[in-house]
Amino acid sequence: MKTRIIFATLLAFSATTAFAVNNIDSLKDGTRAAAMPFMKALAEENKKAVQEGGPESAVKVCKDIAPKMASELSRQKGWKVTRVSMKVRNPMLGTTDEWEQKALKKMEARLAKGEKPETLEVAEIVKGADGKTFRYMKGIVLQPGCVSCHGKSEEISEAVKASLAVEYPHDQATGYAPGQLRGGLSIQRKL
Repeated sequence: MKTRIIFATLLAFSATTAFAVNNIDSLKDGTRAAAMPFMKALAEENKKAVQEGGPESAVKVCKDIAPKMASELSRQKGWKVTRVSMKVRNPMLGTTDEWEQKALKKMEARLAKGEKPETLEVAEIVKGADGKTFRYMKGIVLQPGCVSCHGKSEEISEAVKASLAVEYPHDQATGYAPGQLRGGLSIQRKL
């Protein structure tokens, strides 16, 4: 009798564990399906701005267009969508919470071990006081063209520095080299 109860308990635990794994995979796939077009569209907006008005025009994209895009996706999906970093450009929108800090550190470690930038993501179901939340972060790795706004001081033109000083007086988001983790697209979905 005890053996059957233990076996039934183990089967129930295995089924619950399998459901949780499949559920997180499904949540991750659905979230990634919304995150990737967002990131691609933002990259296109930045590229267009640089082509039309130089790197200083990209500052306006990140300040004005990116938050609007994140807000629109948040409203469409009923999720919280934001870009975050350990070295923030806009503290009002980009400051990390504890989960995001841990996710960024995990991705930095994976990147340092040679993982490909396009595979950097973290997903987890988190239990909190207000219930369960699915947390997802897709890493943002600095591309070569990004140094004109996020690189070392000598790589940033005076025009970009002036624009950053006006738009982001508390900017910390410089000093990066191509291939470094710049931050992440963070998505929270209430379950």
